[in-house]
Amino acid sequence: MKLNKKIILLIKKKKMKLAIAESCTGGMLSSAITSVSGSSKVFTMGLVTYSNQAKTVILKVPQKIINKYGAVSVQCCLAMVNNLSKISKSKICVSITGIAGPKGGSKQKPVGLVYIGIRVGKKVIVNKCNFKDKSRVYIQRQTVKKSLNLLSKLISAN
Repeated sequence: MKLNKKIILLIKKKKMKLAIAESCTGGMLSSAITSVSGSSKVFTMGLVTYSNQAKTVILKVPQKIINKYGAVSVQCCLAMVNNLSKISKSKICVSITGIAGPKGGSKQKPVGLVYIGIRVGKKVIVNKCNFKDKSRVYIQRQTVKKSLNLLSKLISAN
C-alpha cells in the first residue's frame, strides 16, 4: 500500500483531521494526499504560503521571526505548523519551508535545506533535511517523501 493511502486510513481510524502549509513544495504534499480517494474525509486544507507575506498574513508568522531567522528556519517552520493548527482546527498539521533551488541558497542556508514541521495533537517536531547537490524537482519530491514518512511514524505513535 502506498504511504499516502496508509496515512489517510490511519487518520480516518483515529478520527482526526489533517492540514498542510507548504512553501518550497508548492502544493505537492497536498496533491499527494488528495490523490487518494476518500481523503476529503480527513483533509481540511492545503495552503501554499510561498512568499514571506503569505506566511505573515495567512499563517500569522510574526514578522520579527522572519526578520531575525529567515523564512527558512526552525523558528518559522514551528510558527507555521502551530498557527496552522489554530487556523485549521486540525489535530494533525504539517508545515514545509525550504530552498528548492537551483538559486537562492547561501553558505549558511544552501539549496536543499528544508524544514518539515509536524504537529500531532500536542506533540510537535521540526525535522531539518539537507538534500545536497540535486535538482529542484528532486528536492521537492524528497521533501514530500520525507514528510509522508515522518507523518506516518508520528500518527502511528500517537
